[in-house]
Amino acid sequence: MKILVSDPLSPSGLEFLKKHARVEQQTKLSSEELQQIIGDYDALIVRSSTQVTREVIEAGRRLKVIGRAGVGVDNIDLPAATEKGIIVLNVPGANTISAAELTLALLVSLARNIPGASYSVKRGAWARQKFLGIELNGKTLGIVGLGHVGSEVGRRARALGMHLLCSDPYIPAERAAKIGVEMVELDHLLRHSDFVSLHVPLIQATRYLIGAAELALMKPGAMLINCARGGIVDEAALHDALVEGKIAGAAIDVFEKEPPSGSPLLDLDSVIATPHLGALTREAQTSVALQVAEQVLKALSGEPVTSAVNLPSLMPETAAALEPYLPLMRLLGSFYMQFYGGSVDEIELAYTGEIASLPLAPLTASCLSGLFQGIVESPVTPVNALLMAQRRGIKVRESSTAELKSYSSLAQINVREGGAVKRLAGTVLGKDDIRLTRIGDYRIEVVPARFMLITTHHDRPGVVGRVGTLLGDEDINIASMQLGRQAVGGEAMMALQIDQRISPAVMHRLKQHDVIDSARFVELSNWEGGPGLERA
Repeated sequence: MKILVSDPLSPSGLEFLKKHARVEQQTKLSSEELQQIIGDYDALIVRSSTQVTREVIEAGRRLKVIGRAGVGVDNIDLPAATEKGIIVLNVPGANTISAAELTLALLVSLARNIPGASYSVKRGAWARQKFLGIELNGKTLGIVGLGHVGSEVGRRARALGMHLLCSDPYIPAERAAKIGVEMVELDHLLRHSDFVSLHVPLIQATRYLIGAAELALMKPGAMLINCARGGIVDEAALHDALVEGKIAGAAIDVFEKEPPSGSPLLDLDSVIATPHLGALTREAQTSVALQVAEQVLKALSGEPVTSAVNLPSLMPETAAALEPYLPLMRLLGSFYMQFYGGSVDEIELAYTGEIASLPLAPLTASCLSGLFQGIVESPVTPVNALLMAQRRGIKVRESSTAELKSYSSLAQINVREGGAVKRLAGTVLGKDDIRLTRIGDYRIEVVPARFMLITTHHDRPGVVGRVGTLLGDEDINIASMQLGRQAVGGEAMMALQIDQRISPAVMHRLKQHDVIDSARFVELSNWEGGPGLERA
């Protein structure tokens, strides 16, 4: 096997590779140069510099594996790789300890004014009282995001005698208890923490997660640490909060624009700034190199890999049989998380009818990938979805029966959250006409659309008209509608397919309307506008 390494890689990783394969390292290749030579290699290992475009992938006639020595795979054309049956893998946990230790270093530096004190002494001063610090023992650390890094930060902060609060709606309470953190809502965390440390991915839901309103909730003496991603914090709002004394300090390793030239935050003595050092340790670089080398070699040998991020190849006949149902399962997962939200302790996937005769693992993995889409930053596909669930402590069960009920095939997910069970079911009519058949306790046949409004109300005349009028006043067009009810005159559900997003202000008006009991907006971002989901 021949492996091309096109970005700098730790020598330990290169040495490991060379024991098992022919390895060549050529860095700083242009896209054209890479296209010219990639056809001779079975595997390609990159970091963030090499752009693995569709053209590069098409030229890789022998290419079987692309390994990313790091977390993000934005520089790799995943759809193109999947179309060619090329495994794309990364090493998401290799720099966890380094990132956690940097967080602790910044925490201590904020508490004891270390950067400013060092600079002062080097300038010839001896102003000890100016740098009066605080002890961490007994203080409260608020951890926003209890993933790999957040968990490790929590374990280390406990050893310092700190009380831990955590906000993460997707982490089961059992896992939090094992780490020793108290799960709370974000507002509570901000109000009661002496230090707040961010460890969430940068996705649509977390962009500017910490803005002016959130900073205003924090204690006047509190301090903020961001070693996660630039863009999670509104930097302008943070600057104002520091200048106005709403919070006491901040330590920032990641900026929305890097390098952050011209940022007013750099002018403040209350800010510690570092140049994105989270993964920049000798150990992390070695770990990244060794892990990607090991995974690439396993993939080349046909062995299972633990960090693939795209869909593996299927036998043609299996792929043809599964094809109509994989989009349904992904839809159920995505719709569930947007409609219900919250943490997931256990999920059961029940398959009935013809679908029960198919391999269940790809169906379940497709559902889980939809469930996690949009709540985690790293790519989640059917390849790594089950592993993602295991890492989050989510129990996954499957059941199947060939017995026919109301549909020739039916898939239902039953999600246990605490003591409650939430249900969602769907089917495929014909080749690719996907329908939701049950939402909670309502049996209602819903045609999915990209933008959907789901409401509940008391079954009485005039409700549909009043909701339609409210949306019409906001220039929101209704494409179609379905209704379901539990009993005449009882509770009812209405599903509206609409042509655009609904703003938070309009959603607030809907929820306050006297005829509406509840209202949820759902956006299926991978919906292509036809009867089936986009095949990704």
